[in-house]
Amino acid sequence: MLKRLFDIVLSIIGLIIASPFLLITALVINRKLGSPVIFTQLRPGLHGRPFHVYKFRTMTDERDENGELLPDAMRLPKTGKIIRKLSLDELPQLVNVLKGDLSLVGPRPLLMEYLPLYTPEQARRHEVRPGITGWAQVNGRNAISWEDKFTLDVWYVDHQSLLLDLKILFMTVFKVFRSEGISQDGQATMEKFKGTKKEEGTAHD
Repeated sequence: MLKRLFDIVLSIIGLIIASPFLLITALVINRKLGSPVIFTQLRPGLHGRPFHVYKFRTMTDERDENGELLPDAMRLPKTGKIIRKLSLDELPQLVNVLKGDLSLVGPRPLLMEYLPLYTPEQARRHEVRPGITGWAQVNGRNAISWEDKFTLDVWYVDHQSLLLDLKILFMTVFKVFRSEGISQDGQATMEKFKGTKKEEGTAHD
C-alpha cells in the first residue's frame, strides 16, 4: 500500500512537472511523424495480466512492397532517436502508473509473445507490478543480454523496498542525462528475445 501511494503521489507530481514536455513532444511528433502521437501496445503486467502501455510514437509505419513493416532501424528517424535518447517517449506511462497498470519502479513490461519463452525463474519478474524504470535499466538497460536483464529483474523482486526504489529513481535520472544503454550494439533498440539456450538450462524450441 505504501508503494502504491508513493507511485500515485510521484506520478501526479511528475505529470504536472512534465506537462510542458508532454505538450511539446506531442506537437513535434504530430508534425514530424504524423498521428497517432501515442503508441499503445498490449504488455503483460502483474502476474502476466495484459494491459495497454502508453508511449510516445518514435517510429514511422513504412512498409516494404509486401506490406511488411521495415526493420526498426529503417523506421526510426532522427526525431525518434532524439525522443528516445531523452527518454521522452516514456512520459505517457505516468498515466499507466496512475491507473495501476505500472509502478514507477519494477521490471520493464516486455512483449506478450515472450511469456511462453521464459524459464520458471525468469517468469518470476511478473511477481511484482512492472515499472517505468527498474534495476535492469540502471544496470545496463539495452546494452546487456536478455539473461542478465532477467537476472537483475528477479534480484529486484527478491530485494524490493522503498529505499531501493528511491535509489533506482535517482540512478535513472543520471542514466537519462548520460544517455546510457539506449540500444544494443548493432540494433536500433534491442534484438528480440528468442528464449534462453538449452545449455543455459532450458529448452524453448
